[in-house]
Amino acid sequence: MTHLLTMFFNISVLFLVLIVTMSLVADARPATFLQDFRITWSDSHIRQLDGGRAIQLVLDQNSGCGFASKSQYLFGRVSMKIKLIPGDSAGTVTAFYMNSDTDQVRDELDFEFLGNRTGQPYSVQTNVYAHGKGDREQRVNLWFDPAADYHTYSILWNHHHVVFSVDEVPIRVYKNNEARGVPFPKFQPMGVYSTLWEADDWATRGGLEKIDWSKAPFYAYYKDFDIEGCPVPGPKTCASNPSNWWEGASYQQLDPVAARRYRWVRMNHMVYDYCTDKSRYPVTPPECVAGI
Repeated sequence: MTHLLTMFFNISVLFLVLIVTMSLVADARPATFLQDFRITWSDSHIRQLDGGRAIQLVLDQNSGCGFASKSQYLFGRVSMKIKLIPGDSAGTVTAFYMNSDTDQVRDELDFEFLGNRTGQPYSVQTNVYAHGKGDREQRVNLWFDPAADYHTYSILWNHHHVVFSVDEVPIRVYKNNEARGVPFPKFQPMGVYSTLWEADDWATRGGLEKIDWSKAPFYAYYKDFDIEGCPVPGPKTCASNPSNWWEGASYQQLDPVAARRYRWVRMNHMVYDYCTDKSRYPVTPPECVAGI
């Protein structure tokens, strides 16, 4: 009888623990925008959706807008799901990037989504600034309509390379070629930023296509903000810790599947590469010779 009572008591306790755990899980909420980010300009043009789990950026003739992470990070991966401006978005730029917020010796990793005239492909421009040196633009025409639904855009940054990806397809790899005298961003922490703004002096066909303000306001949408990295200030040993998952062997170079996807993008969808622009660079930049 004592054995049966003990067994019944244990089952009751287990059932109670299960009920409490289920209750806690049911009450859990995904991270919201304001937990990790702050509005940097024109708060009237950023609207929270779905209880703060998504946001809408607005561009009109009065203003664009922007936001930034509350913390800076040194190595890791950041990603966001973004739905871009539909229809005629010529002259607009939706940017998602990392920036060291330093004037003279800036490090920066850029996604810039360049608006289009209706029916034309959306271009995404990537750029890398390292130790104040930029001008490393590449452009890829996206192979889908990025305004029809959300797609995931991510930046992986470790000691070996920087990888820009779209839906897990790498579109840009910037390797650490310090051994060849090429600067690589590894000393300065960077914050995560996004902006929606007017750039019709250059964004679409080199500035030939201007914004049609009769189509305004323009909207871009963001959700599923994900930052995994070493926050600064934080544990000083984090950034040099080889045990961080983003420093693991499988993240030090593209695996065979990713490498095939990368070649496919560059062969079929790349429309500009600074490495082959002889008018700007009569002498091929050393990182291009070394292999990107």
